[in-house]
Amino acid sequence: MAKAIMIQGTASNSGKSLLTAGLCRIFKQDGYKVAPFKSQNMALNSFITQDGLEMARAQVMQAEACEIDPDIRMNPILLKPTSDSRSQVIVNGESIGDMKASDYFAYKKNIIPKIMEAFESLSKENDIIVIEGAGSPAEINLKHDDIVNMGMATMAKSPVLIAGDIDRGGVFASLAGTMLLLNEDEKRMVKGFIINKFRGDAAILQPGLKMLEDRIKIPSIGIVPFIDIKVDDEDSLTGRFDKSTYREGEALLDIVVIRLPRISNFTDFNPLGYIDGVSLRYVDSVMDFKMPDLVILPGTKNTLSDLAWLRQSGLDRALLEHARQGKPVIGICGGYQMLGENLSDPHGVEDGGQMQGLGLLPYNTLFTKEKVRTQTKGTLSEVSGIFSALSGAAYEGYEIHMGITETAKNIVNERNVYGTYIHGIFDCERITKSILDELCGLKGIHPSKINAFDIKKFKLSQYDILADSLRKSLDMKHIHRILAEGL
Repeated sequence: MAKAIMIQGTASNSGKSLLTAGLCRIFKQDGYKVAPFKSQNMALNSFITQDGLEMARAQVMQAEACEIDPDIRMNPILLKPTSDSRSQVIVNGESIGDMKASDYFAYKKNIIPKIMEAFESLSKENDIIVIEGAGSPAEINLKHDDIVNMGMATMAKSPVLIAGDIDRGGVFASLAGTMLLLNEDEKRMVKGFIINKFRGDAAILQPGLKMLEDRIKIPSIGIVPFIDIKVDDEDSLTGRFDKSTYREGEALLDIVVIRLPRISNFTDFNPLGYIDGVSLRYVDSVMDFKMPDLVILPGTKNTLSDLAWLRQSGLDRALLEHARQGKPVIGICGGYQMLGENLSDPHGVEDGGQMQGLGLLPYNTLFTKEKVRTQTKGTLSEVSGIFSALSGAAYEGYEIHMGITETAKNIVNERNVYGTYIHGIFDCERITKSILDELCGLKGIHPSKINAFDIKKFKLSQYDILADSLRKSLDMKHIHRILAEGL
């Protein structure tokens, strides 16, 4: 059986996912068979495995760091919010339906055997399992029947490291408060703490570290600097939605992604944002729309309600005017459905009823009870217009959607408007380069000024940067002792 170590945090977005990925990368580099694990994730960024099962994108990212195929056992429970109080519950990669939060809390103890079956199976095949928690273990209203933080650590018999985000401020109070709210058995499981996202001179922190260690009786494992690396984000807490992140005025090409309220799988577009000279902006108002070179209408967990929001915001008119001017639009998954003529939901899969689409593509969509979940590869169908060079391009990706659109083609277009169900299409270097080349041509820019690249090699380089930074900032000898000793 594998040795286990668990990363928990004082709050959401404390850096657990990256720390988990970094440790996975280090152990992989050192010759261990290692895999990530998160018992329950809540996110709208998901992925379809080779066997057609759905899991959270964060564990896919961590699997990439291990250089292994994503496996549903790494994330047995995925919650995909459909509203402020309801989520689609996915168990072992398959949806078991939508639940209110209160109903799920009453139900979740029933899925503990499935969680442990996944963990133990994964453990038998690896030397080390790096477990990620969720939110904070100190949410005392949620501690009953916990399956993702200390409850999971107990079941896995895993020592715990707690990470605090110093970039937000109050890290000492957050770490001390977290330990205060743990019971004695839980406190004994915590073997160290990590100060994460630090900027500046670490020597300044030393008095605070000593005082904190004396108060909580837990050693510091290291001070991790703020690491600016480009990997897939876990969920809507991403900084990618912060408009200040993008230096729009300095970019040669400006690409806008409409930030729908229930935007999903926005990791699709990360490869575009990694390219020098390209501004990738997420906008949710007409004021921020401006004059982009390309508009992308992304996937969503709720196509009909997000289409209604699009109209209420006025962004539908901005998008339609953009298309009328002959500028390109690409719709992915739910965004593709919105671009069509009519959307029909006779079974109440979403909100029920019918809704008129944006009318930019001559296709109708029918929502069905069965979710399409499949990896897909091949060549793109023939298209015309601005991106006609995409015709016949090789691609790899996956589909995940509830609706069926009345065409057999894997990509469609009407003049300058394009639609597809394929997620991950921008990971394909030829496709991304073809799109950027055409956008450059429209603006009179020589294509050589903007270079696409192999996204898979790029990601591995980013995991290496992450691992190198953690090796320098964490006491890895202490971490190995924690692994060896266990609980």
